Amino acid sequence: MLTLDGCRIVQGDFALTADFAVNAGARVSIIGPSGAGKSTLLAAIAGFLPLAGGRILWTGKDIAVQPPGARPLSIIFQDNNLFPHLTAFQNVALGLKPSLRLAESEAAQVRDALARTGLAGLEDRKPSELSGGQQSRVALARVLLRGRPILLMDEPFAALGPALRAEMLDLVKTLAAETGATLLMVSHDPADAKRLGGQTVVVAEGRAEPPVETGLLFADPPQVLRDYLGD
Repeated sequence: MLTLDGCRIVQGDFALTADFAVNAGARVSIIGPSGAGKSTLLAAIAGFLPLAGGRILWTGKDIAVQPPGARPLSIIFQDNNLFPHLTAFQNVALGLKPSLRLAESEAAQVRDALARTGLAGLEDRKPSELSGGQQSRVALARVLLRGRPILLMDEPFAALGPALRAEMLDLVKTLAAETGATLLMVSHDPADAKRLGGQTVVVAEGRAEPPVETGLLFADPPQVLRDYLGD
């Protein structure tokens, strides 16, 4: 279980609080107005922003005291964090061994991750030779190979068209189910949350609310969500 225990995040005049838990293996969307703190919440969980108070617990252990690289998570940003001078194979292999000096068994793991994300045959292409959707698949293959139990995604498909975004969301759901990863995904689009299913956290007015089953939330949204949706 991922628990945000009385967390408070402060950046200048901005403050965000979060006090809730997410079950292991859950799929959670994070939505809310621009500037409300959605990305800030992920950055704090990932360790890129310090907490002004509270704890972040994973299976009962406080990970807020750990540096980002030691935390049991992977994160994907909108730009996918791909290295333009490396091939798809090499970008994925970074998730396994940063030196890129792979044994044959490790290379086989990279090829398997590429195949599972629909990239078989594209191993030697660089990011500039891949479509936006294919670049997103490379980023997914890399985190799949890392095998961390928590996956954070910060609007990873915002630049994609509706059909391709839906396809990528379905792939994420499939991979999360296969690996048992706990998924938290920021999106500005309520349709993404509905497609992902699971639960949704609303971030607004300085607070990240506890997760609610997504279908129930949109069937009877609170006023803050109605304001955001324009209802």
